[in-house]
Amino acid sequence: MKIISDPPNSIPVFPLPGVLLLPRARLPLNIFENRYLAMIDDALKTEHRLIGMAQPRETPKNKDKPFLQQIGCAGRITTFSETEDGHYMITLSGFSRFRIRDVHEGFTPYVQADVDWSSFFADRGASVIDAHFDRPKFFKTLSKFFTATKLSTDWDNLQEADEELLINSLSMLCPFEPAEKQALLEAPDLANRRETLVTLMEFAVAGDPGDDLLQ
Repeated sequence: MKIISDPPNSIPVFPLPGVLLLPRARLPLNIFENRYLAMIDDALKTEHRLIGMAQPRETPKNKDKPFLQQIGCAGRITTFSETEDGHYMITLSGFSRFRIRDVHEGFTPYVQADVDWSSFFADRGASVIDAHFDRPKFFKTLSKFFTATKLSTDWDNLQEADEELLINSLSMLCPFEPAEKQALLEAPDLANRRETLVTLMEFAVAGDPGDDLLQ
C-alpha cells in the first residue's frame, strides 16, 4: 500500500454505527447513497484517497447537528469497482486512527472533519505483536463464542492467521454493540484489544446474569 508520510488535516468521514475499521485491516463497503457516492468521487481525486470511518453517537436534544465519536479510523481506498446500477464497491485498507477536532457540514453533501493523527503514530508502522497471546486459550474462548452466537467460520484460515490479523479481524466482524466496537477501536494496543475482545466474548457466552432472576 502507498506510504502516506504526511496525512491531511481534514478528511471526509463516513458515519456508520457498528462498523469498525482498524489499522492494517481491510473493510469492504457497498456505497449507494448519492452523498457518499460523491464522497468516493472526491476522495479518488486526492493523492492519499483517505476516508475516515467514525461511529455516530446519540445527539443530545439541545444540539442540531449529529455528533460523531471522537476517535475513528481512516482507510485508503485500495480497490474500487462500479456496479451496473451505479453503486460503488470499495475496499478501505486501514491506515491510522485519528481524533476528531472539529466537524464541518454544509460545504459538501457529506461530513468533513479536521483530525489529529498525533496520538496514533504507531498505527502507521509495521504489524505489531501481542507478546502474551495464548493461542490455544484464545481459540477455546472463540469456539465457545461462535457456538453460543451460532456463527460459522473457516477455522483453518483463522488458526493460521497471525495475532494482529486475527484479533483485528474478529474485532471488526463479530456482532458486538456499537459501544463495544468503539471500545475495541480505542484500545491502546493489540494486547489491550485482545483482552477487551475476550471479555466481550466471555460475556456473550455467559449471557445476561439477570436472565435467571427474571424467571
